[in-house]
Amino acid sequence: MYFIDVQGTLISDTDKSPIAGSREFIEHLNNTQTPYMVITNSTKKASKDFYAFLISLGFNFGFDKYLDPLMLLEAHVQKEGIAAYGAEEFLLTLQNMGYTLDYEKTKTVLVAIKEDFTADEYAQMIDFILAGAALVGMHETSIYAKNNKRYPGVGAVLKLLEFATSCSYTVVGKPSVAFYEESLLRLRAQVPNASFEDITIISDDVKGDLGGAKELGMKTIFVTSGKYKSAEEIVPFLPDALKPDVVYANMQEILEAI
Repeated sequence: MYFIDVQGTLISDTDKSPIAGSREFIEHLNNTQTPYMVITNSTKKASKDFYAFLISLGFNFGFDKYLDPLMLLEAHVQKEGIAAYGAEEFLLTLQNMGYTLDYEKTKTVLVAIKEDFTADEYAQMIDFILAGAALVGMHETSIYAKNNKRYPGVGAVLKLLEFATSCSYTVVGKPSVAFYEESLLRLRAQVPNASFEDITIISDDVKGDLGGAKELGMKTIFVTSGKYKSAEEIVPFLPDALKPDVVYANMQEILEAI
């Protein structure tokens, strides 16, 4: 059974088109009745809108097999006093969910992905955190890939703020234990006795997704179709305990290997 990432794994970071073998892999799982969950750190679009986008690309799976951080947000963050930082689409999505953005009486600094954070935004976040606001990341992605460039991911920004303020942070999406536990809970609708040790997770984020999954006992497959151009860019520098179990170029290679 599988947990399957989306960006850089099922769809391209460059143009959002399906990566080689990705639709076919999902169809293979459907045909063989193999249990799986599609788990993404996408936060720009509302959950059902991004799910609908994936379906429009030809992916065939039900919404019951989909999970993103927005679907857990209300359980982790109150709706008032939010100083949110991220793409405009993310801020609008938050407001549509009923969250009140407040950059004066801030209770929570909420960080999502953005390629052009400014020094002033970092200064503002630091002031809020030092004044007592909680720091929450929508996820802990290591690198954000867009337009053939690689930017610091939310995880890197969280580490920066943690170092600057000596305050800890929490994470809503991958690789938080809460997110993976919710993914497992939903997978148990397909296999009631499923455990982390039964699951293989596939992702292009060897640090932000696979490391946390491996610590929970999952088997890990690293694909180099997204954030990294090759395994040599990152795998040799990881602690042995966090190195992926297997590396493939893309979903097509995985499909041919199973």
